[in-house]
Amino acid sequence: AAPLQAAAPAVSAGDPSPPWMHAPGRPFTVYGQPSKHEQQVIRRISGNRLLPGNGVSLTPLEELEGIITPTGLHFERHHNGVPDIDPAQHRLLIHGRVKRALSFGVDHLLRYPMRSQLLVLECGGNSNAGWHPEPIQRPVGSFHGLVSCSEWTGVPLSVLLDEAGIEPRTTWAVAEGADAFAMNVSLPVAKLMDDAIVALYQNGERLRPEHGYPLRLIVPGWEGVLNVKWLRRLQLSEQPLMARNETAKYTELLPDGKARMFTFVMEPSL
Repeated sequence: AAPLQAAAPAVSAGDPSPPWMHAPGRPFTVYGQPSKHEQQVIRRISGNRLLPGNGVSLTPLEELEGIITPTGLHFERHHNGVPDIDPAQHRLLIHGRVKRALSFGVDHLLRYPMRSQLLVLECGGNSNAGWHPEPIQRPVGSFHGLVSCSEWTGVPLSVLLDEAGIEPRTTWAVAEGADAFAMNVSLPVAKLMDDAIVALYQNGERLRPEHGYPLRLIVPGWEGVLNVKWLRRLQLSEQPLMARNETAKYTELLPDGKARMFTFVMEPSL
C-alpha cells in the first residue's frame, strides 16, 4: 500500500488567498462554542424507560484526545434525575459526632481557601459489558465510557471537619445528596481528612447541575458513586449507615455466595 501523505504540495506565491482573509471575522461571544465545521460530539444515553432520570450517559472516548474530558461530555450517573437547586437556599450540614454542628452556605464556602486536583472519575459499573457472553460490537465509549477526567476545585474537607471538631472514636461519615433519590453512602473519616474536597468548580467553571451543582463531594481514586453530588449533609458516626447503596447495591458477589462490601478504591482493570 502507498504510504500516507501528511502534507499537500506547496502553494505557489501566485495562488489567491482564501475568502476568510478578505472580510472581518465574527464578533466576540459570551460563551465559546465548537466550530460549525466539526461534527458535534455527543454522549450516548442508557436510561431506564420507566424512569428517565435513572441511568447513565457515556463519554465518547473514541472521539476525544488528551487528558481532560470536556465538561459537557463527562459521563453522568443519576438515580432520580438532576435537581434544580437554588444555591441561595442550599446548605451543607456537618453534624453527628462533632463538638459543634455547623451549617455552611454556598457563599460561605466560596470564601474558603481552595485546592485543585486533576482526577479521573470512574463508575464502579464501567466496562460491565465485558460480562456479555459475546463481545459487543460498539465504539469504545459505549463499552468503557463511564470514566472521565476533570480538574476539580474546592474546599479541603479536612478544614471543615476540623472546624466542627471530630469527637473521639468517630471513624465513619454518612454523605447525603439533595436529589430526589437522597443518595447516601458511608465513608471512612480517615479518607475525608486525607484528600477529599467539597468541589465548587469543574474544569475552571462552577459545577454544572448534572455534575453536582452547587456542591459535590470528591474522594480521589475511589468509586464514582462515593463522590456524592448535590452534597447537603455529612453525619459523623462510629459505624457505617449500612444503607441500600452499600448493602443491596454497589457490592460484589463472591464465588462462595457472600457479598463483598465497601470496596472503595477503583483499581486498574486487568
